[in-house]
Amino acid sequence: MEYTIVGDNLQVLRMKLEPGEEVFAEAGKFLFKTPNVSMDTRMPGKGLGKKVFGALKRAILGESLFLTYFSANSIPNEVAFAGNFPGRIQAIELTGEHPFIAQKDAFLCATSGINLSIAFQKKLGAGLFGGEGFVLEKFEGSGIVFIHAGGDHILFNLGPGEVLEVDTGCIVGFDETVDYDIKFVGSIKTGIFGGEGLFLATLRGPGRVIVQSLTLSKLRREIGIRAHEGGGESTGLDVVKSLGGLLGGSSD
Repeated sequence: MEYTIVGDNLQVLRMKLEPGEEVFAEAGKFLFKTPNVSMDTRMPGKGLGKKVFGALKRAILGESLFLTYFSANSIPNEVAFAGNFPGRIQAIELTGEHPFIAQKDAFLCATSGINLSIAFQKKLGAGLFGGEGFVLEKFEGSGIVFIHAGGDHILFNLGPGEVLEVDTGCIVGFDETVDYDIKFVGSIKTGIFGGEGLFLATLRGPGRVIVQSLTLSKLRREIGIRAHEGGGESTGLDVVKSLGGLLGGSSD
């Protein structure tokens, strides 16, 4: 399988499959394909029991019960995927040794050797105040999983005991070997007037960590504020102009 990630903050994943190779994707992330690529929508897993259990776990995540599978019949062929809002795509290679944990809705697509499931936050504070919620996406197996998240991304490879403190909600994902928790921001004054909230997310290595510069909740909030500046109801053009301003472009 060959792949390229093209674009800047509205990236597209383009994949070329060998005959017999298969990838699966989240519903609604498909962009285009050539006629030599077939597609099939089905519940993941083998056996009725595992399929139903997998569907229930996906329902907990608030996602579709089905995944779409793409396979190559011959060459040349190509299939492409993209996220639903401005952001970037990351390719996460897994060897079967350690799973990778990602925020809800991060999954874009994966090769057939990857298993998609859910992970529960074990710490009450992290689940309540960490910005990621109690339920996260978990990827394990051997292969490549592609995830999408907002804005630009910064990749860290933390050493044993190395700590990174991050604004809650800005964590895209991390290796399961990374310890994830939250801490108080430092003082009541900073928490109330600093504009960053009362808590910071803390990640302790070893392992990979991906941080995003723009969360979907921040994007929605800024669009809402800009669309209603000056009072009155917003129009579709107002929202387009607001989004253009956020991305540094023009809607004229």
